[in-house]
Amino acid sequence: MSFTVRALPVGRTEIPGPELFWMGEWDRWFPLSFHVLLLQRDGVTALVNTGAPADLAPLNEIWTSILGERSRYERDATETIEAQLDRVGVRPADVTHVIATPFQLYTTAGIPLFTNALICLSKKGWVHFHTTHQHPHDNRWTSLSRDVLVHLVTDAWDRVRLLDDEDEIVPGLRTWWAGTHHRASIAVEADSTAGTVVASDAFFYYENVEDGRMLGINENMYEGLACYERTRRVADHIVPLYDPKVFDRYPDGVIA
Repeated sequence: MSFTVRALPVGRTEIPGPELFWMGEWDRWFPLSFHVLLLQRDGVTALVNTGAPADLAPLNEIWTSILGERSRYERDATETIEAQLDRVGVRPADVTHVIATPFQLYTTAGIPLFTNALICLSKKGWVHFHTTHQHPHDNRWTSLSRDVLVHLVTDAWDRVRLLDDEDEIVPGLRTWWAGTHHRASIAVEADSTAGTVVASDAFFYYENVEDGRMLGINENMYEGLACYERTRRVADHIVPLYDPKVFDRYPDGVIA
């Protein structure tokens, strides 16, 4: 069975060129548009990511401390996850599956909203989160907030599914570990009404995959090379989870 697929915008920022393109674009800044991906077919309403927290201060505190004020996460009232789902006629209670990639406040904060959803998380990323005390890229409490972590291991634990490196969530909806950006980064691969869709945070812009321009903020470029080759090979539609051009290629974010 095939999915309809739609990108929903839930915020934006700007980043310096070397964060986007490895060792390049030193004097430029680039816009990012954060997307939640909505995948639907009979009996399944799945979300890839859940949007940033209501209080953006903890997220912006660490981002601006590294990159300055220009890097602030910005969001208006129409870009909350609740507003975006309401716009397309989806209630939080309708969501059957939530997939988070990577573990960051802008992907995980909304998880408690979806009380009926199976929560799908990278097993490799989960083990990394719980066994790593210091890391130059992952800040523990801007990956999962204390409230979300408590929710996951108490009230929601029976609905948490830890994904293998190659996994199938339901027929036609698969995930595979992508690495590259974070240890919890995965690719989501869906059979859609318009062909195979691959979405991930392992590539921020189309150019990372289509032109082979390695992501600047990568933890392992060999993982990136493998991810980009596989994505080019299997995808009819590529969805970088932060590229504003998604909405140029697909008006109103409708991919399939």
